[in-house]
Amino acid sequence: MENNTKIIATIGPACSNKKTLQSMVDSGLNVFRLNMSHGDKSSKLKLYNLVKSLSHKNGERPCLLADLAGPKIRITDVMPNFILDAGQIVTITNEKDADDNHICVTKDVGFTNITKGAAILINDGRIRLEVIDAISKNAIKCKTEIGGLVEPGKGVNFPGITLNVPTLTNQDKVDLKMALDEGADWIALSFVRSANDVKEVHAIMDEAGKRLPVMAKIEKWEAIKDVNAIAESFDGIMVARGDLGVEIPAEQVPIAQKQMIDVSRSLGKPIVIATQLLESMIDSLTPTRAEVSDIANAVFDGVDALMVTGETAMGQYPNDVIQTLARVIAETERSIPAQQKPLPETVTKTADAISHAVCEIAIDLNIKVVMTMTHSGSTALMIARYRPQTNLLALTPFAHILRQLQIVWGVMAIKVEKYDNVDVVPNLCKSVLEEMQLIESGERFVITGGVPMGVTGTTNYLSVQIR
Repeated sequence: MENNTKIIATIGPACSNKKTLQSMVDSGLNVFRLNMSHGDKSSKLKLYNLVKSLSHKNGERPCLLADLAGPKIRITDVMPNFILDAGQIVTITNEKDADDNHICVTKDVGFTNITKGAAILINDGRIRLEVIDAISKNAIKCKTEIGGLVEPGKGVNFPGITLNVPTLTNQDKVDLKMALDEGADWIALSFVRSANDVKEVHAIMDEAGKRLPVMAKIEKWEAIKDVNAIAESFDGIMVARGDLGVEIPAEQVPIAQKQMIDVSRSLGKPIVIATQLLESMIDSLTPTRAEVSDIANAVFDGVDALMVTGETAMGQYPNDVIQTLARVIAETERSIPAQQKPLPETVTKTADAISHAVCEIAIDLNIKVVMTMTHSGSTALMIARYRPQTNLLALTPFAHILRQLQIVWGVMAIKVEKYDNVDVVPNLCKSVLEEMQLIESGERFVITGGVPMGVTGTTNYLSVQIR
C-alpha cells in the first residue's frame, strides 16, 4: 500500500517531459498541479496532454489539479532601474503612468478601508512601504520602510486593505473552461476571500454541464477571518503559505495552518499544505533538517496532501524531491499511531455514525481492510476524516472519482465494473482482495456504502465479511 499522506507536484520547465514526469509518478507522486499563471493556450494544452499520457501502476493516470491564477496584483509599470531608498515617498497607483514618484500596479483595482500606517509589501515583502494617505480609491501615498529594486511583474500585497477585485479574471474564465474541456479533476481557486467566491466558479461549471471539486487557496488576510465558512462551501482547503506569509505576520502562519487543518478534518474536507516544503532542493540534492521537520509535523497533524511548487517546476532535482517527500512521509507514518478523530457528542447524520462505526469495528476486530462502495467519493471522504487504523479501499466504477480521491488521506481508489445491486458487492470486494492479496483467506474485512446504489450521500449500511 502507498503512503497515507499524498504528494502533489507542480509541473514547470524543469520537468515538462514525459520521462521525468513518469519517474515522479513511479516515485510516489499522486497529483500534478498545472499552474495557470504561466504560459499561453498552446503550452497549457501541452501540459494537459502530457499528464494524460502518464499512468500509475494500476493503469490510471494521475489526478490533475488546475490552479487558476486569480487576481494577483503586480507591478505593471515602473521607471527603469527604479530603486527605493528608506524614507523615500512614493505613490502606488493604477490611474496614471509611472514616473520618479509613481509606481503602477494592476489596473481595475480599487483600494478601500485604507488605514494610515498600514503596510504595502512588494516582492514577497522584500520591499516594505507604509501608508501615509489615501489620495483616491486608485492611488495611495506611501513612505518606504525597506527599500530595494522595484521590477515589473513582481507581486504586491496589501494586508489590511480591502481590494475591489473580481473573484475570477477574464483569463481565469478561459483557463477554467479549458480545464473542464481537457479533463482536470480538481480546480484550485487562488486568493479566495469569502465563502461566496465559489459561486462564480460553480456558475461557469454549471453552464458547461460539469461540476468538479473546488479547492480554496487560503493566502489572503480576509480568508483567515472567514475560514470556517470557506471550508464549508468549498470542497477542500490549501494553505498557500507563500502569499499568506506576506498577508499576515510570519509567526502567525503555523497557528493559522493548524487551525485550518482542524477545521478541514472536522468537516471531512481535504487539506493541502503548500510552499517551501523543500525549497533548498531547488539547488541542492539534500533538504535542510528544518524542512524535513516541517514535512513530518504536517504528517503528524494528519494533512491529506503536501504540495511542492518551485522545487519541481524550476529545480534541478524534481524526481529527487518526490523521493525525499515519500521517504519522510513513510518514516513519519511508521512512527505514529493512527490519529482517530473522537466520536462527536451529537451525531445527526446516519453517514457520520456509520463512518465512525467502521473505524471502531476495525479496531475492535483487528480488521486490516475497509472497503467503501462509492459513486461520488463521499463515503471514502467521511471514513478518511477519522484516519482509520486500516487499509482504506474505495471501489468506484468512475475513473474521474478514482482520480479525485488521489488527493485524500489514506484512500486507495480502485476502478471496478459498474454495479447496481447490493447483492453483488461482497463477491466484487472479495475478487479485489484476492487480486491484491491484502489479507489471507478466512480473514475478516468491512464493506460500507449506500442503498439505493448510485445515490450520493446515502451511506447507510455496514457489513463485516470473511474472505
